[in-house]
Amino acid sequence: MSDMISGLSGMYTSGDYSAATESLRDKLSNTDYASATDEELMEACKSFEAYFIEQMFKGMEKTIPKNEEDSSTSYADMFKDTLYQEYAEIATDRGDGIGIAKALYEQMKRNYGI
Repeated sequence: MSDMISGLSGMYTSGDYSAATESLRDKLSNTDYASATDEELMEACKSFEAYFIEQMFKGMEKTIPKNEEDSSTSYADMFKDTLYQEYAEIATDRGDGIGIAKALYEQMKRNYGI
């Protein structure tokens, strides 16, 4: 698990990604999952999935060409990180999300023998 987090944090060590990466790394590394309940384990997996989806949204936004005429800061630009976080949380909480949390949960259950 820590190798996966280290790999992701290495990808996003600058800009907007570093704060979210550090927050997730702290949350995941400060928990002993060998003694975690099923609910705590699933919550950690959902947090990772939400983080992953948020990073996907940010990556997709970078592919959109910027219009030089519209260089002024709008309210959407000021709150876009919060918007992406909310979208990611909603996508994760609906049903099984995109499946990453469930797959990660099953793998962690096997690895930690829960």
